[in-house]
Amino acid sequence: MKPSRTSPATAARKRAPAATPGTRRRPRQERARHTARALREAFVQVLVERRSYAAVTVREVSLVAGTAIGSFYDYYSSMDDLARVSLHLRSKALLAALRGAGAEHEGAPLAEMMQAIVRAVLARHQRTPREWAAHYLLERHFSSLQAYLAMYERFVQAWAHAIETASDWPEGHSPATAALGAQTLLYGLVSHACMAAPEGPDMQALERIATRAIIACMHAAQDE
Repeated sequence: MKPSRTSPATAARKRAPAATPGTRRRPRQERARHTARALREAFVQVLVERRSYAAVTVREVSLVAGTAIGSFYDYYSSMDDLARVSLHLRSKALLAALRGAGAEHEGAPLAEMMQAIVRAVLARHQRTPREWAAHYLLERHFSSLQAYLAMYERFVQAWAHAIETASDWPEGHSPATAALGAQTLLYGLVSHACMAAPEGPDMQALERIATRAIIACMHAAQDE
């Protein structure tokens, strides 16, 4: 009788170490990015519809995302993990909008630059106001003080960099106070407006108020 042959693929599988219980497998990068993004988008959609984080379930998020419930845990350890990642990435998108507007208007007069930054940030909110209302409400529940302050500082630094490049900002004058004031004003106005009017605040009025307040802050900071 001839001995049975084992195919190279079968032999490789036999030699491969068994997965350690509790560890996540590593899906292919392309598919992983697509599925992770689909789960985040589904999470926000369900959160907006349910209007309560407590009512959001892994089952419903997975269903809306079009993925198996078991696959959810290949990408996020829990619903809280998904919520924190979603908050972080949305905040990064706003930060990118701020930096982009500042870079695009580098060397412009301060008032022009401030208006451009306000418009860029508000444009992000205008597309999906209900999602941003949910974002700010959720932020208050999930962001630790340390994480909140770290992200806030990144925004303040982005403002400071933009302010320093304005054509009429006094050379050698620190932009620290102006940057902190600008972020405090815009964040406070926008987050409150979104939560108070989840269907969408009056963006034109909000732009006027925020721009005027921030420009006034710039002038006050220069007088220090």
